[in-house]
Amino acid sequence: MFKWTYHRFYGDSWKIECSTRNGQMMTLIEVSREINQRLTKIFLHDEQGRRVCHGDDIRFQKDPHWCDLLLFDEYFHGDNGQELGASHQTGWTTLIIRNISDIAMMRVKNNANEK
Repeated sequence: MFKWTYHRFYGDSWKIECSTRNGQMMTLIEVSREINQRLTKIFLHDEQGRRVCHGDDIRFQKDPHWCDLLLFDEYFHGDNGQELGASHQTGWTTLIIRNISDIAMMRVKNNANEK
Protein backbone atom coordinates (compact mmCIF):
# COMPACT_ATOMS: atom_id res chain seq x y z
CA MET A 1 0.00 0.00 0.00
CA PHE A 2 2.81 2.39 0.92
CA LYS A 3 4.33 2.19 -2.56
CA TRP A 4 1.12 3.35 -4.23
CA THR A 5 0.55 6.20 -1.77
CA TYR A 6 3.92 7.80 -2.44
CA HIS A 7 3.66 7.25 -6.17
CA ARG A 8 0.21 8.86 -6.27
CA PHE A 9 1.59 11.90 -4.49
CA TYR A 10 4.85 12.30 -6.41
CA GLY A 11 3.81 10.68 -9.68
CA ASP A 12 6.41 10.14 -12.38
CA SER A 13 8.13 13.44 -11.59
CA TRP A 14 10.25 12.08 -8.74
CA LYS A 15 12.83 9.52 -9.79
CA ILE A 16 15.58 7.83 -7.84
CA GLU A 17 18.56 5.76 -8.87
CA CYS A 18 18.00 2.01 -8.89
CA SER A 19 20.30 0.08 -8.40
CA THR A 20 22.77 2.30 -6.62
CA ARG A 21 25.51 3.78 -8.79
CA ASN A 22 24.25 2.36 -12.09
CA GLY A 23 22.79 5.63 -13.35
CA GLN A 24 19.36 4.16 -14.08
CA MET A 25 16.63 6.46 -12.78
CA MET A 26 13.22 5.01 -11.93
CA THR A 27 9.92 6.26 -10.55
CA LEU A 28 8.86 5.06 -7.12
CA ILE A 29 6.45 2.56 -8.62
CA GLU A 30 9.19 1.16 -10.87
CA VAL A 31 11.53 0.82 -7.89
CA SER A 32 8.75 -0.86 -5.95
CA ARG A 33 8.26 -3.41 -8.72
CA GLU A 34 12.01 -4.01 -8.96
CA ILE A 35 12.28 -4.69 -5.21
CA ASN A 36 9.17 -6.87 -5.41
CA GLN A 37 10.70 -9.00 -8.15
CA ARG A 38 14.02 -9.32 -6.33
CA LEU A 39 12.36 -10.41 -3.10
CA THR A 40 10.13 -13.01 -4.73
CA LYS A 41 12.86 -14.38 -6.99
CA ILE A 42 14.28 -16.56 -4.21
CA PHE A 43 10.94 -18.39 -3.89
CA LEU A 44 10.24 -18.93 -7.60
CA HIS A 45 11.62 -21.69 -9.83
CA ASP A 46 14.68 -20.63 -11.84
CA GLU A 47 15.55 -21.81 -15.37
CA GLN A 48 16.72 -25.18 -13.99
CA GLY A 49 13.53 -25.64 -11.97
CA ARG A 50 15.26 -24.96 -8.65
CA ARG A 51 14.16 -22.57 -5.92
CA VAL A 52 17.00 -20.46 -4.54
CA CYS A 53 15.46 -20.53 -1.06
CA HIS A 54 15.88 -24.31 -0.86
CA GLY A 55 19.63 -24.17 -1.50
CA ASP A 56 21.19 -27.60 -1.99
CA ASP A 57 18.53 -29.50 -0.05
CA ILE A 58 17.76 -32.25 -2.57
CA ARG A 59 14.52 -33.13 -0.77
CA PHE A 60 13.03 -29.69 -1.49
CA GLN A 61 14.60 -29.39 -4.94
CA LYS A 62 13.73 -32.80 -6.46
CA ASP A 63 11.34 -34.85 -4.32
CA PRO A 64 7.81 -34.49 -5.79
CA HIS A 65 6.33 -34.64 -2.28
CA TRP A 66 8.43 -31.71 -1.06
CA CYS A 67 9.47 -29.60 -4.07
CA ASP A 68 6.37 -27.39 -4.10
CA LEU A 69 6.45 -26.78 -0.36
CA LEU A 70 7.45 -23.22 0.50
CA LEU A 71 8.73 -22.49 3.96
CA PHE A 72 8.98 -18.97 5.28
CA ASP A 73 12.10 -19.16 7.37
CA GLU A 74 13.27 -16.69 9.95
CA TYR A 75 15.91 -15.19 7.66
CA PHE A 76 17.86 -15.87 4.48
CA HIS A 77 21.52 -16.05 3.53
CA GLY A 78 22.60 -12.66 2.19
CA ASP A 79 24.72 -14.04 -0.66
CA ASN A 80 22.79 -17.06 -1.90
CA GLY A 81 19.23 -16.60 -0.56
CA GLN A 82 19.05 -19.97 1.18
CA GLU A 83 16.56 -20.27 4.03
CA LEU A 84 18.06 -20.09 7.51
CA GLY A 85 16.74 -20.07 11.04
CA ALA A 86 13.38 -21.34 12.22
CA SER A 87 11.39 -22.95 9.41
CA HIS A 88 8.01 -22.51 11.04
CA GLN A 89 7.81 -18.74 10.84
CA THR A 90 4.50 -17.07 10.19
CA GLY A 91 5.73 -13.56 10.80
CA TRP A 92 7.32 -11.02 8.50
CA THR A 93 8.41 -13.54 5.85
CA THR A 94 4.80 -14.45 5.08
CA LEU A 95 4.41 -10.91 3.77
CA ILE A 96 6.18 -12.13 0.63
CA ILE A 97 2.89 -13.80 -0.38
CA ARG A 98 1.52 -10.37 -1.30
CA ASN A 99 4.57 -9.72 -3.49
CA ILE A 100 4.19 -13.07 -5.25
CA SER A 101 0.51 -12.32 -5.80
CA ASP A 102 1.33 -8.87 -7.24
CA ILE A 103 3.85 -10.37 -9.67
CA ALA A 104 1.37 -13.07 -10.74
CA MET A 105 -1.26 -10.41 -11.42
CA MET A 106 1.22 -8.36 -13.47
CA ARG A 107 2.07 -11.45 -15.54
CA VAL A 108 -1.60 -12.20 -16.17
CA LYS A 109 -2.19 -8.59 -17.20
CA ASN A 110 0.87 -8.57 -19.49
CA ASN A 111 -0.19 -11.87 -21.10
CA ALA A 112 -3.70 -10.51 -21.70
CA ASN A 113 -2.27 -7.36 -23.30
CA GLU A 114 -0.08 -9.44 -25.64
CA LYS A 115 -3.08 -11.31 -27.08
